[in-house]
Amino acid sequence: MNKYEVYMAPMQGVTEAPFRNLFEQYFGGIDAYYTPFIRWEHGGVRRKDLRDISPDRNSVCKLVPQLLAGTADEAESILQYIIDCGYREVDINMGCAYPVLAKKGKGSGILAHPEQVADLLQVVHRHSQVKFSVKMRLGYNNAQEGLDLLPLLNKTPLTRIVIHARTGIQQYKGACDREAFTRFAAGCNHPLLYNGEMLDEKQWKQMCNLSSRIVGVMWGRGLLAAPWRASEFRDGRIWTLEDKRVALRGFHEDLFAWYRENMEGGDRQILTKMKAIWEYLLPGAERKLRKKIHKAQRFADYIPAVQALIQTFEPSMEQLSPVVDEDEF
Repeated sequence: MNKYEVYMAPMQGVTEAPFRNLFEQYFGGIDAYYTPFIRWEHGGVRRKDLRDISPDRNSVCKLVPQLLAGTADEAESILQYIIDCGYREVDINMGCAYPVLAKKGKGSGILAHPEQVADLLQVVHRHSQVKFSVKMRLGYNNAQEGLDLLPLLNKTPLTRIVIHARTGIQQYKGACDREAFTRFAAGCNHPLLYNGEMLDEKQWKQMCNLSSRIVGVMWGRGLLAAPWRASEFRDGRIWTLEDKRVALRGFHEDLFAWYRENMEGGDRQILTKMKAIWEYLLPGAERKLRKKIHKAQRFADYIPAVQALIQTFEPSMEQLSPVVDEDEF
């Protein structure tokens, strides 16, 4: 049994309530799930975001709603909706690299403005009954920005900090800066989770030996590429090929059935939702079958393509997708 925790990274449009619930049922290995960020928009919080965090829609072991804001007052407005849903643990997003939001001083964009970060974190001090964590980048322009924020972060009562080991301007490309991550860990007083590129066992042990502050990892893209990875990491038991195929079939069939039953629209609308998941799921699987899935416009074409892909899946296909990294959009 691995002593380190595994968290599922939030991915907009993918890791929503039905996905999370079924992932836990079929694959497990996750200690906490972070929701895609909730933001203030057109005078309120979107209804779809509130539905996604509704307790009656979520059955996972632990769900941490995540908010995205540029000021403490904005965060306060969002937080009230979250508290009203019964949550007493919330994450503050300072990691989203989406340019439209970053340029407004939100997500990773706020990291270049220490005064704005200080204002935003005032919401933590206002609510002693709520546990707060922060998910952030090393910085927006460079890793020094994150290091400069350490005195402020250290005096803010946080349960943990999740660090995506890239800067905001890198977005989801280029190598993670593990050296900068370890420098941040050396000066941090809070428990830390590593987020970024998938690490092999040797790299993970080397990193953990550098700092006792590291308590776990947050995985996104890499976890979707091989959904059993968290369970294997935590429990130390390698899944058989048949275990993987059975879990994949059950997970996909139940998720597809949920969207067919609950999502408005015809074949194309529902398949668009499922194809978004296939951007990450088993990226190394047989290319012709993946192409058939993405070209399918009818359930009659989509279903046999998925069935064939799962049946021909092999462990050698568990590679990471180059499309986007393991973080929220």
